[in-house]
Amino acid sequence: MNKTLLIVRIFFFSLCVLGSWLVCFTVKEWDKYQLLAIGIGCMLGGLVILVDLLLEGFSLRGLTALSFGLLMGAMIAFLIDISPLFENGDPAILYLVRLALYVIFMYLGTVVALRGQDEFNLVIPYIRFSPEAVESSLILLDTSALIDGRIVKLCETKFITTGIIIPRFVLDELQRVADSSDNARKEKGRQGLDYLNQLKSLPFLEIKIHESEVSERTAVDAKLVFLAKTLKAKLLTLDFNLAQLAEFQGVAWLNLNELYQSLVPETHVGDISTIELVKPGKDKGQAVGYLPDGSMMVVNDAQDHIGQKVNVKIISILPSAGGKMVFAEIFEQGT
Repeated sequence: MNKTLLIVRIFFFSLCVLGSWLVCFTVKEWDKYQLLAIGIGCMLGGLVILVDLLLEGFSLRGLTALSFGLLMGAMIAFLIDISPLFENGDPAILYLVRLALYVIFMYLGTVVALRGQDEFNLVIPYIRFSPEAVESSLILLDTSALIDGRIVKLCETKFITTGIIIPRFVLDELQRVADSSDNARKEKGRQGLDYLNQLKSLPFLEIKIHESEVSERTAVDAKLVFLAKTLKAKLLTLDFNLAQLAEFQGVAWLNLNELYQSLVPETHVGDISTIELVKPGKDKGQAVGYLPDGSMMVVNDAQDHIGQKVNVKIISILPSAGGKMVFAEIFEQGT
């Protein structure tokens, strides 16, 4: 339990008891019933705190939807109340009918509003007012993006400084991965939590944990797409199936792999680069390394440098089934 909240509850309970006891000094007739007054204060404070505990987890979005539903129900009941239907009749019966009318319509309004509260956008994160009608660009992260970790480096460079939204159910899923009995999954989950803490430590980055209340029966992918659509946010994911689902429903999505590939510089004949040689080549004396985009580079007369980083000069580029194959030779200053 939050310590601050606990202190507030204790303080409120003490005020209820103290207030009830002081009533005995204000009302002379109650002077002999001090213990009863204190007991009433305890019951009143305990009842209010009990209601507070029952409302735990009830979000501001839910409270706004509840208020809106009550207001709309009361307005509909009022319009029916002032109609000619209630001009004649027994006043006692009309009073009971009016009372039932207000109760029924306010109940129905509340139920309808709470069922659609995720579509109820009077209160959503990142509302900004400015002279120009410019929508805030929000980015919604899924579990795969957090586990991958490249989002941290991207944010550190300040290419992303807008609002980042992480739904509560994504955090729950990440926690389940971190608690998995599978060591590989557990390691990925813990890395994801570590990357999340790194994101939160960036002072210029605005992160919002969204307390979404989408139905628990809904699949995580469907929840993400629905939430991105509701908040008009872009979905950042490495899950291809989720990306296709988002695209089908008209939700913009971002792909870190495509971004990474687009930033890899083009390779040209005559370029000088540094590469790590990892294994022997097919022909005698050759060694093989790999470019950042995954392309294979074959370096002539470099077998003695396997396991080392060397400077090479590109001499030819050939297309291949996997993309391209690059041929190079050892480059030394002055050659």
